[in-house]
Amino acid sequence: MTGPEPEVVALAARFAGQDHPARHLGHACHAALHGTYSVGLTLAADAAMAQRVSLAAAGPLAARGETLQINLGEGPCVQALAQGAPVLASDLDDSHTTRQWPVYAEQARAHNIRAAFALPLIHGPRPGRQAGLVLTLYRDRPGPASETDLRTARTHADAAELLLLTAPAPTEDDLAHAWLLPADAVVHQAIGMISYRHTLTTGQALALLRAHAHTTETDLTALAHAIVHDHLTLPDPPDTDPA
Repeated sequence: MTGPEPEVVALAARFAGQDHPARHLGHACHAALHGTYSVGLTLAADAAMAQRVSLAAAGPLAARGETLQINLGEGPCVQALAQGAPVLASDLDDSHTTRQWPVYAEQARAHNIRAAFALPLIHGPRPGRQAGLVLTLYRDRPGPASETDLRTARTHADAAELLLLTAPAPTEDDLAHAWLLPADAVVHQAIGMISYRHTLTTGQALALLRAHAHTTETDLTALAHAIVHDHLTLPDPPDTDPA
């Protein structure tokens, strides 16, 4: 088995030991690209991104591009993790390219995202709901990404993986300062509350939360906050049992 490329090791070493190293790495990738892209970096516990940590969002399109995928449970990042291969969507107006995530494509275009390139780094056995890192490039115009920029993105993604593999596991005392602390922990709290209130599995609870966020055009995290802190109760899901 070969080790990581020297440039990957050097890049990871550049940020090792810093606060929020993945965030710095995302901004370094954003600066290193020859084209004009925004860069998102996500660690997902499963291909559906039901549990994930947003590690970096660099550039004007990244935060919204990443949030839409979490809210909707679909998008190039989700597809890339599910299939364990890159998704290079050079034109979000192309219905053939976006057929697995049409709602995401429509909403992404509304936020001026016209192309997205998701590069996954998969951990664990395939197939299945495997964990993995994924680095996604977002751009405000259609067209393919250059091989140079894709190589740059892959190098930074490999460096992020190396940082993750070599980072010490945080203790409970320093978890609040750990670089992998999820900013959206309230979403997982809300899923637990929905599961209890409606007697659903956590997967069904997540689906109900996402469906309500979509139909009410509410951000998923804001909706989760209302459930956890403002005692909002969602309507019961439709009864799917046969009459």
